[in-house]
Amino acid sequence: MPAADLILIARHVHTLDPARPAAQAVAISGGTITAVGDRDDVSAWRGNHTEVLDLGAATLTPGLVDGHVHPVMGLDLTAGIDLTGVRSPRELVQALRTALPTEGWVRGWGLDPNAFQGAPITSAPLVEALGPDVPVYLVLFDAHSALVSPKALELAGIRGPQEFRSGAQIVLGPDATPTGHLLELEAMGLVSRLLPAESGPQRRKRLLGLLQDMAASGLTAVNAMDFEGDSEQLFTALEAEGDLPLRLRFAPFVLPEHGRGRLEHVVQQQRLRGRRWAVEGAKFMIDGTIDGGTAWLDEADTHGGSTAPFWPDPQEYRDAVRYLADRDVPTVTHAIGDAGIRYVLETVAGLRTGPRVPHRIEHIETLPDDLVPRFRQLDVTASMQPTHCTHYTRADGSDNWSERLGKDRAARGFRTRDLREAGARLALGSDWPIAPFDPRAIIADARLRRIAGDPHHEPVGPDQALTARMALEGYTSQAAQAAGLAGRAGAVRPGLRADLSAFALDPLTADPDEFAQSPVPLTIVDGSIVHRG
Repeated sequence: MPAADLILIARHVHTLDPARPAAQAVAISGGTITAVGDRDDVSAWRGNHTEVLDLGAATLTPGLVDGHVHPVMGLDLTAGIDLTGVRSPRELVQALRTALPTEGWVRGWGLDPNAFQGAPITSAPLVEALGPDVPVYLVLFDAHSALVSPKALELAGIRGPQEFRSGAQIVLGPDATPTGHLLELEAMGLVSRLLPAESGPQRRKRLLGLLQDMAASGLTAVNAMDFEGDSEQLFTALEAEGDLPLRLRFAPFVLPEHGRGRLEHVVQQQRLRGRRWAVEGAKFMIDGTIDGGTAWLDEADTHGGSTAPFWPDPQEYRDAVRYLADRDVPTVTHAIGDAGIRYVLETVAGLRTGPRVPHRIEHIETLPDDLVPRFRQLDVTASMQPTHCTHYTRADGSDNWSERLGKDRAARGFRTRDLREAGARLALGSDWPIAPFDPRAIIADARLRRIAGDPHHEPVGPDQALTARMALEGYTSQAAQAAGLAGRAGAVRPGLRADLSAFALDPLTADPDEFAQSPVPLTIVDGSIVHRG
């Protein structure tokens, strides 16, 4: 074996390799793991130019991979004031009064509908805070809805209901006038297209900062559920300046308003790649959200909503998935409601060809018993975000999500443990910017079924808690299998990618609340140090 470029030594190396589950040292050369062993082996791997890093009491794991983020869309979705801490209409008014307009517009993001405390979501707090003549655009936490001011409605020419190709909606009040609440992307786009554009250099700076922060949290790769707008230009420009801090797999959107030309374009996009990014898939949505009343449920929610798919003719979705699958393009489908999840599974079951990379279903928020085993039977990846449960629902059912579903369907929510025990492949992630991307907190929440660091919150569905190993696998070995990389990544084994994450605390033995705050001394991508804590 040639001398290593880099040798890492740690108290524990959790390899997730059944042939050698534990080690203390790893050798890397040319971006590949070349040896795994104990401290006594290091001298044999070392050469005159080998860098040796002893991480002391730290624990080394395969590189963590987020199953679902929106890095480029997130630049737009996180513009303006952060409203994630707002808990009441009064707090919303106070927060907006501190906002600094950009070219006349006030923007914000992360607003939780629970802040309206059961009352209708309207623009009244926006007018109270800023008056009637300021255009305001606020993205709600799910990014599937927005709240805008009357001035914004006026500028967009929105005076009443409109027909949309997808399941979008302009919410009307009792007097049949728009309330300012816009559901789903087509309706939101009527206003968002008017927003002032950010300069290219500033977007690149913010994007690079985001990727660096992700690497500092222990992430080595993400599955990016977008490749819209200026995505290709952004990443090409960033790589012209240097290597990216992590790897990105992109899945461009396919929406109901897109035709055959879009499908052909997405197939062509599969050829696009850089040193650490590539387009590998396509992103669909079969429904919306439970909080917004746009999910697709077998039976209506308690408000009478969530009865229809995002695609007005779901057969068109099925045809589009088949078109891409026949061309070896793996598909990723957002499906939250039970009817939506069932339809996607039935679609995969009817495909003529088996995929090189497994098809995926994202979110899976309310799941009937009969569908749990279907994920393994059909080799479909379940991609889920534990913090959607812990951040936005409550054990007593007092939150908007639980109230809309009703007790029985809410009790079938976020069934991570049931899916794993049924043999399903479970990839974990954040859905940033819908929820924070820090994998340490998400791994902890997956075990606790409550917000890490907040023991006063009662766990939501504690029977669905993952073991420490399951949670770590959801970010490593299971994530690699989901991307079709089981023989190239997801474990610490000679011949695999040298993507590694180091933590001051052991994710398999540390208290979850403590692990959520564990320092990250080192993150390695392709054999290079991208973060040193």
